[in-house]
Amino acid sequence: MTDEILATNANYALWSAILVLTLAMIGYALHLAWTVPQRDAVEVPVREPVAVGGGTADVTDVAKGDDAAVGESARARKAAGIASTLSWLGAMLLLASALLRGLATQRAPLGNLFEFSVAGAFFAMATFCVWSTRRDLRWLGVFVTAPVVLLLGVASTAWYTEADELVPSLKSYWLPIHVTVATLSVGIFIVGAVMAALYLMSDRQVGGERFWRKLPPAAALERLTYSLHIVAFPLWTFTLIAGAIWAREAWGAYWNWDPKEVWTFVIWVVYAAYLHARATKNTPRRTANWIALAGFACIVINYTVVNFYFIGQHSYAQ
Repeated sequence: MTDEILATNANYALWSAILVLTLAMIGYALHLAWTVPQRDAVEVPVREPVAVGGGTADVTDVAKGDDAAVGESARARKAAGIASTLSWLGAMLLLASALLRGLATQRAPLGNLFEFSVAGAFFAMATFCVWSTRRDLRWLGVFVTAPVVLLLGVASTAWYTEADELVPSLKSYWLPIHVTVATLSVGIFIVGAVMAALYLMSDRQVGGERFWRKLPPAAALERLTYSLHIVAFPLWTFTLIAGAIWAREAWGAYWNWDPKEVWTFVIWVVYAAYLHARATKNTPRRTANWIALAGFACIVINYTVVNFYFIGQHSYAQ
């Protein structure tokens, strides 16, 4: 199989992934639409006396008072099941696209913004899918697949780059190490940003209380947000350190005040501030989560505005 055919098949896999993940997004949206908060599905709690140590005590049956509980119809469960399967398929198609492009170019498929975006989207979906094997995250699916589909849509159109050789500066063993960890951390940060936004909206009941009763309580969303960031932050720290070591080999200095280097450090500082705020008792949780979203905004700026409008030693990464 020629390199051109491999590159073409990589694009087919990418377009297929976009279609599959769009269908998954619709399935997750239908699951939420058809899910009814239990307090709406059950009329009243039932209290019955039961014998306790020779006396009696009132026991309340599980009913509509549990905000975390929801009533699922058969069609809601079916929609979520199909969407979950499509999510796994979409993630595998993204992986296949990256591998085929790598085979076509005989290098790690991480040499420009387009390839970085595909890898980041894969890691975001992998984070969600693997996490879903440990807890029920069907309620989260639509909020993860939507930004991933948007990212892939922009990457495959505005940021698309033909498969080609690397520029000399990128021909290093540090490429698969540094950039793979960077894309992994960005993928987790994407899911973390989604969780932070959900927490902030849930805490204020944006859109109506009945909708938010289909999701975990705001406090649970906030804890999940923190659990994602506490994993992604050390990975980003490694990205920063590995980038400095690579810069020493490629350009003769650990730090060159290149725009991408500066913004990588800015991102690290903002997320460090989030973790500090999260660990400080006097800092409101909402404030900490706004800082987390500011960190993700810095990531978006780093890989869009800085990539295209700031001239530096990383300009080839467009």
